[in-house]
Amino acid sequence: MSIMPIRLLGDPVLREPGAVVTDFGPDLERLVDDMIETMEAAGGAGLAAPQVGVQLRVFVYDANDGAGPRAVVNPSVSDPEGSGIYDEGCLSVPGVFVDIERPEAVTVRWQDLDAGWHEERADGFYARVFQHEMDHCDGRVFLDRAERRARKDALRRFRELVAPGQTSYVPDGSAGRARERAL
Repeated sequence: MSIMPIRLLGDPVLREPGAVVTDFGPDLERLVDDMIETMEAAGGAGLAAPQVGVQLRVFVYDANDGAGPRAVVNPSVSDPEGSGIYDEGCLSVPGVFVDIERPEAVTVRWQDLDAGWHEERADGFYARVFQHEMDHCDGRVFLDRAERRARKDALRRFRELVAPGQTSYVPDGSAGRARERAL
């Protein structure tokens, strides 16, 4: 396993939708293992393949529920219910947190690493993580969902925190466990 560079906001790869996964072999398993190691080193709750420069509909997450990290392939959401605002962050926009409104509950559907299909109802933090990471698979970032003023302020803070021209970073494990907010 190895830690992968995480792409930063501004890298065009974050705006490209990921391709549907059709090859469920050892390369996918290796990618997922590397993504989990990268997510953990960065202290995040989730990490999508486009964030590490791989244009596939894959993400990993740890909902901090004791089940450990899991992989999601070819995700979709449906049947949104309710609405909630949460102070959300992103590993591709480090150090920036913004109130984002999302549905409180959704039906999630995905494949596992053996190509088996799963579907369940998700709510709370699990629903938020799933939606955030699926946005990455669709070529969107959480700031796309922010109110105009909040997005403008967040972009200013991001520019202050990141070196000019920097397009990625390699997490070194020093971020701690910020899983509650950094997705």
